[in-house]
Amino acid sequence: MLTKTPQDTWSEFLEFIGERCSATEYENWFSPIRVIEGNGSGICLEVPNIFVQEYLLDNYKKDLCAFLPLKSSGEPDLTFVLAEVKKKAALPAAASAPEPMSAPSQESHPGIAEIKLNPQYTFDNFIEGPANQFVKSAAMGVASRPSKSYNPLFIHGGVGLGKTHLLHAIGHHIRQHNKKLRVHCITTEGFINDLVDNLRTKSMDKMKRFYRSLDVLMVDDIQFLQSRLNFEEEFCNTFESLINQSKQIVITSDKPPGQLKLSERMIARMEWGLVANIGIPDLETRVAILQHKAEQKGFRIPQKVAFFIAEHIFNNVRQLEGAINRLGAYCRLMGIDITEEAVEKTLSELFQYAPHKKINVESILKSVATIFGVRVSDLKSASRTKDVAFPRQVAMYLAKEMINDSLMRLSSAFGGKTHSTLLHAWKKIAGQVEKDETLRRQIDMARRNLEA
Repeated sequence: MLTKTPQDTWSEFLEFIGERCSATEYENWFSPIRVIEGNGSGICLEVPNIFVQEYLLDNYKKDLCAFLPLKSSGEPDLTFVLAEVKKKAALPAAASAPEPMSAPSQESHPGIAEIKLNPQYTFDNFIEGPANQFVKSAAMGVASRPSKSYNPLFIHGGVGLGKTHLLHAIGHHIRQHNKKLRVHCITTEGFINDLVDNLRTKSMDKMKRFYRSLDVLMVDDIQFLQSRLNFEEEFCNTFESLINQSKQIVITSDKPPGQLKLSERMIARMEWGLVANIGIPDLETRVAILQHKAEQKGFRIPQKVAFFIAEHIFNNVRQLEGAINRLGAYCRLMGIDITEEAVEKTLSELFQYAPHKKINVESILKSVATIFGVRVSDLKSASRTKDVAFPRQVAMYLAKEMINDSLMRLSSAFGGKTHSTLLHAWKKIAGQVEKDETLRRQIDMARRNLEA
């Protein structure tokens, strides 16, 4: 029997945890948990979903055992109730009450598929950088003023760069600030399945009424509508109906509208509003993403290690998150610190190495000129000003490092410079790169650009 109430015991556990995890982790995983009642000698917790329950048991079972009563098996005497299940159980008693207009569309139309918005996909959790700054601003504009800013908003980019994150973030923001609006988020596959089901049950009118009554329609992965003319026609009709009613539409795709194999009519409709590209995040943004994801998981990554990971995993944000999950689990289970050695041991198979291709002095000059903001002609000139001379030395360093050719031939490509000038530049940059972190990153960026 407990000497304290279940609430007192749980409060002590939360106080202990609060000192050992980040504010973000605490807010995401522990704040939503509620104590319901004691179950004999144990405690019953209400959790918002199964993921919170699994996270708690997977990561904090040892701490739970230290604070809570134990079963004879040594496990914490703990039971869980899902908040969603509890809410559904209470529905029959209130069955006669009219359903509010702001209720989720899936509840009022059980035959219509809908994506549940990911609680982690919010604007606050979206790491902004040069490659995604514009598209995030556009998404926030749409979320703040649905159908008043950009309509439709078409977001395109590669796999794992944050398109779905922004789509869900828009949904969260609208539902939080405009609760009367009917918001529906669905994948293209889900829309196709809806259409097939309603054709089979001869209830197309019901489906049309539902989709055309929405205030905000968000559709993920529209590229899956390609080569499906019948489905495309129905989607296009829905699209036009909503646009004509000044309702907001947001669409994501892996390609811009003009590159999709859709009808000209459909492409023209999607290009009506704003088409925004989300690009591959740069090195600094990837580092920020890594550190943010690690903080959410309850641990910290040294900056040097974060840069090491970000330099080797650069095409896909989801891979960065997978790397964090694997690294965190390994270091926690093995009881070791997060180091570059641990990273190499656990993540080497995820590392991306660009395919080798022929590199020449001209390509090096172009890459260096872009990074340092100078012209290629300046690098080949006789100018000795610092803003030109230093990038020229970096280019000479890269030429000697990356091109297997004589110093004489390499130096002549720099506007007739001597081989001794190139050798001097190589020695200077080689010595400086070991102690100048900014220069090292610039050179690494130039290498990746050349090998991409």
